[in-house]
Amino acid sequence: MSVRTRVVAPWVRTRLRSAPGGAVALALLVAVTAFLSAALPLAVDRYGDAGLHRSMEVAGPARTTVQLYSASAADLLLTPEEREEQLREDPIADAHARILALPGRSLPVDREQSSYGVRTTRPLEVADPWLAMPDAVPPQFHLAAPSGLAGHTRLREGRLPEAADDVTSATAAVEAAVTAETAQNLHIGVGSVLHVPAAERGPLAVRVTGIVEPRTPRGAYWSTSSVLRTPYLTTVPDDPMRSQYWVAALLLPADAAPALAATAGEPERYWMLPPDVSALHAHNLSRLTAAVASFDAGPLLQRARTAASAPVETETALDEVFAEYTGLRSAIGPLVAVAAFGTGTVAAVVLLMAGGLAADRRRAELTLLRARGASLPGLTGRLLAETTVVAVPAAALGLAAARLALTGGRLPYAAVAAGAVALLASVALPLRAVAAHRAVRVHAARDDITSARPSRRRTVAELTLLTLAVGAVVALRTRGTAQDGQGASGDELVSLAPVLVGMIAALVLVRLYPLPLRGLAGPARRLRGVVGPLSLARAGRGTPGSAVLPLLALLTALTTAAFGGSVLTGVADARDRAALLTVGADARLEAASAMPSGLADKVGRVSGVDDVTPVNVALYSYPDDGRLTVPVAAVDPAGYAALTRHTDIGAVTADELKAPDGTETLPALASPAVADRYGTRPFRVRLDGGGYLTVRIETVRERTPAIVGDEFLIVDRAGLPDPSAPPTALLLTGSHPDAAALRKAAGDAARVQLRTERFAEYIDSPLQSGAERIYTAAVAAGAGYAVLALLLTLLRAAPERAALLARLRTMGLTRAQGRHLLILESLPQALLAAAGGTITAWAAIRLLSPGIDLTTLAVSTASSPAGRAALRTDPLSLLLPALTVVVLTVGIAAAQAWWTGRRGSVRELRAGDAR
Repeated sequence: MSVRTRVVAPWVRTRLRSAPGGAVALALLVAVTAFLSAALPLAVDRYGDAGLHRSMEVAGPARTTVQLYSASAADLLLTPEEREEQLREDPIADAHARILALPGRSLPVDREQSSYGVRTTRPLEVADPWLAMPDAVPPQFHLAAPSGLAGHTRLREGRLPEAADDVTSATAAVEAAVTAETAQNLHIGVGSVLHVPAAERGPLAVRVTGIVEPRTPRGAYWSTSSVLRTPYLTTVPDDPMRSQYWVAALLLPADAAPALAATAGEPERYWMLPPDVSALHAHNLSRLTAAVASFDAGPLLQRARTAASAPVETETALDEVFAEYTGLRSAIGPLVAVAAFGTGTVAAVVLLMAGGLAADRRRAELTLLRARGASLPGLTGRLLAETTVVAVPAAALGLAAARLALTGGRLPYAAVAAGAVALLASVALPLRAVAAHRAVRVHAARDDITSARPSRRRTVAELTLLTLAVGAVVALRTRGTAQDGQGASGDELVSLAPVLVGMIAALVLVRLYPLPLRGLAGPARRLRGVVGPLSLARAGRGTPGSAVLPLLALLTALTTAAFGGSVLTGVADARDRAALLTVGADARLEAASAMPSGLADKVGRVSGVDDVTPVNVALYSYPDDGRLTVPVAAVDPAGYAALTRHTDIGAVTADELKAPDGTETLPALASPAVADRYGTRPFRVRLDGGGYLTVRIETVRERTPAIVGDEFLIVDRAGLPDPSAPPTALLLTGSHPDAAALRKAAGDAARVQLRTERFAEYIDSPLQSGAERIYTAAVAAGAGYAVLALLLTLLRAAPERAALLARLRTMGLTRAQGRHLLILESLPQALLAAAGGTITAWAAIRLLSPGIDLTTLAVSTASSPAGRAALRTDPLSLLLPALTVVVLTVGIAAAQAWWTGRRGSVRELRAGDAR
């Protein structure tokens, strides 16, 4: 006969069914935290790749393409037949196929834009009289026989050039194509014949059979050597008249390359390896740099020489582009790490607080289980299974959402971040339970601050944190987030400096804040009523565990928010100041010569323009008839003085510039460099437009609005030889000058610059904008977690407060008094967190600002017109988060008191209610 046993429901299923709300809340918290944690490395990879791609695009193929070439000097010992054979397409194409496979994944190559062929290294002068000659100087041509000409062009007129089967160095005539720009500028048409000089024989006749347009004019095929696409004007060397002539290119078919051996252009074979920009990733930068170095002088160069069977050399600036990008990323990365560590710390504290809240709510249950014989490992395992079954799927959901939102980053790093969140959420409750129920007891001992004393372990831990914080602050102040703008010192300890400062402040405040409350409790007893003394007594007798984590979360969040707000404000101020110094005013109109009469009045009527300051600028003026030039600006003293006060650029008074009556010597405002060179003696200045001035330097300023640069002279325009001469520049001030209206008014007479447009140009790289977005998101997430920490703190005390209000109402406490009691009880800790957070953030910024340079983040370069962008405290970022904490605390306490009053007291006064 079989015995039927009763099946006991599993622990996890029972717990989830009995408390579904808590499980859903934990899952939501873990999912959101995992999403943010996984999104951070994905976002960093995403904006890092975008910044690298932008750097490559800005540099252009001329700098980023790896060019391999076999110098013509290496072929001098070859016979003419051997040299012709080397210039034919088949051996060059075979070498190209082998070279193309050399870098592999180390340096992805854009095969579509890659090319090979033969080109002349020296331009050849073509004296055909029908060609364009701006200053009667014949143009010069490069001859190139590139591969794949048909696939990279669209035929506009005629046909593509062809080559005979037996082209040699003795060939007298070949065919070629030119681009539409070359044809237009040099007056070349289909059927034109150019006579290119040859060495030791008659000229090579090049007949143009077609005019083509590039399919991808900005691609590496056409832009590595842009003369293939676009001709350019240059000046004759050492010509006092600076005569100009054209330099262009003739595109021969690849099979016609042997004919170039007869010219004096020193032809060479070449292979172009442009990198595939879309396949480049910032996290592979070290591997990419190593590959470029290997091509420059390493194993890849040796293999390329073997593949080409020639002494191949390399030319590229790709390593410089990578170095510039590395410097920018090294300067920005540590600043982002500060925000990430701060927000990560607050998020970790909130997860620990969630576990602590669950453990406190179930204290009686866990105490009973231990009293009935539950082992500590068994209890820990059950609690771990209970939290794991909720946290792991929630973290996986957050990881999936982050991956869907941000594609392209490295998934393993995101998975590790989400896994860390799941692990912390899973162990928070078991660890808290183990710490509270190591010993078996029937009743929980009193654990408020009155009876609890800090242990030696806690003291040692606090001293360790203090040592780390001091070391981080010293390291950041001495080394900074980057050394000379080239490499980041930015290890984790330095990036943790603001967080460590907040942690130390939290631990100190937890130890100190009961003391003033207990001191106030005595005088409060002499007041009428019970609300004041009771609220102070309860505020000064909180549990140590419930005080440390909330304060740590709030102070870290406030410090991170203030630090982040100050960084973002400092970046915006640095950009605005650099834009103002570059433009000289809110808007600037500048012309190479005198402006049309009436333009100043016309511009002054444009919407958003308040004042117009005319300036006559002579950029090439010669003091003392010497060879050194100094820019001279003639201004109206009153208007210019008002402009300098408005812009705060080298402020001067009108009297310092005004020319005195009865003397020819004009007082001048000068830069320090000019003042050091010419002193305070009177000296003559020959203006570039003719005429002389006699000036004496009486005022020195570092900068001035009229002229951007380190050297300038500013004088009263009344002292000009022709004071009524039209201005060459107009400096405009106003709140929001209308850019379109200004350009319409200026027409072709002047170039328009706006301060707002220059400000926008400083956000040059996605690396900057991406870092700013991550910083903003991190600060916002930290603020959200701080609010959640505040809510968890109040929820933790909610049952005990509700029971207290119920008991006090039976003793005659009114609802208004109950509301005041809860508000006054919560207010000291909120004020403590707000004041402590504000002071801590201010101290952290003051301590760390000498080691933080915001210049690169602001203007994407190591130098700025405004100088070094230092970190400064932002009052709004300091005070607004602190006031928000106080308002939220008071609001939540008032809401709790109102809700408790509506529920009544019967439920709270039941026998057996947890005390």
